[in-house]
Amino acid sequence: MPPAVDRGPLTKRERNKAANREAILQAGREVFVEMGFGAANVRDIVRRTDLAAGTFYNYFPDKESVFRALVEESATQVRVRVREARRRATTLVEFVEGGFRAYFEFVNDDRDTLELMRRNAGTIRALFDEPAIGAGTEELRRDLDDAIAAGLLPGHDSEYMAAAMVGAGIELALSMSAREPPDVEGATALATSLFIAGLRAAG
Repeated sequence: MPPAVDRGPLTKRERNKAANREAILQAGREVFVEMGFGAANVRDIVRRTDLAAGTFYNYFPDKESVFRALVEESATQVRVRVREARRRATTLVEFVEGGFRAYFEFVNDDRDTLELMRRNAGTIRALFDEPAIGAGTEELRRDLDDAIAAGLLPGHDSEYMAAAMVGAGIELALSMSAREPPDVEGATALATSLFIAGLRAAG
């Protein structure tokens, strides 16, 4: 892959485009939290901005694409944290617990993500095949393979295991987000116990 090219400071037009896109995303986040995805429409989002209705469509074709961008934004951030936690692990327990804890703590600490999940659990479940979530599953599969090769984890079907861990993590995060206060420790403990037992049994 060629090195990234430093293009220098953004032009005024580029700054305006970035600001407009961010304004739409922020408005979308507020609308989806307050109204829920199903009840919201593009007009509701545009009303929360200073932009003309037609400007919206220069950035997003519909409300679905706004919601998807919000989920992908959070997923990209959490993948970095979770992968760092797994790579610091020196034992099976640290690998499993560290990854799940990093994920649940991110959801709990990022109030925007927490509230979006609380209000739109069903819509988020429908995005399991989105690239950002799929990328996280593939990264976990590679980390599982690396941990097997290093002797940290017993051998197992990493493709199935990655799919199971990501699916369970998302479902637990959705359940956790519905509680007040969110139970990070309980979600982490349950996920850890389930998958440590599964990994040991697989080996």
